[in-house]
Amino acid sequence: MDGVILAGGKGTRMRPLTLDRPKPLLELQGQPILAWSLLSLQGIVDHVLIVVSYLQEQIKRFMADQDLIPAYTLVEQLPEPMGTGHALQTCQKLLRGDGFLVINGDDLYSREALRQLANQEFGILSMLRDDFDQYGVVVHDEAGRFLRIDEKPPRSRYRAPVPCNIGAYKFTTQVFDYDLPISERGEYEISDYVGLAAGEHVVSVVDSPFWLPIGDPAALVAAQQIDIKRWIAPPSG
Repeated sequence: MDGVILAGGKGTRMRPLTLDRPKPLLELQGQPILAWSLLSLQGIVDHVLIVVSYLQEQIKRFMADQDLIPAYTLVEQLPEPMGTGHALQTCQKLLRGDGFLVINGDDLYSREALRQLANQEFGILSMLRDDFDQYGVVVHDEAGRFLRIDEKPPRSRYRAPVPCNIGAYKFTTQVFDYDLPISERGEYEISDYVGLAAGEHVVSVVDSPFWLPIGDPAALVAAQQIDIKRWIAPPSG
């Protein structure tokens, strides 16, 4: 199975740390964030596509030296990054199989949750959050099937904790049959692909016990103290 890591952003909220280094290569507990992402996909995917843009030569050098997932393809987001949906579109012709996982390059996830996600035809990873008004709430039916994403709803709408979209997805190549609209932000959003797919397919919602978004310098400092290996451990066997 293919895995796609979205790693082309400029990391503006992480400045000044990202002025001369791409965000995926910032050090977290002795190794780059990107190394943790690759480790989380070990044993689940056998080929990784990494979408790059900003300071991509540094990521190219890192990938050439790593042995976590030897089979990889670097995909440049051209002519310029236009959102996560556009990043995924750049991978379409380079996918080796029908089904594939997609994860954000600056978030870390439970390997077991990613494994469960990989077993779905279409799926989205969620996590229960008390601060759901800061995220997209994943609305699903009683059978756990995705209905829609409610972006940053008022706190009065739900009782916490609520499942939120944490930026990991399972698709098949059928997702590229949909015409992705441009969002109000002027970008193509990968979350809109989920909504379009749900119109014709069952999209499963998979809960994750662990999610570590690393959005700014303070979050990176805090992440140094978290037991990441508990959730991203070497695969057994």
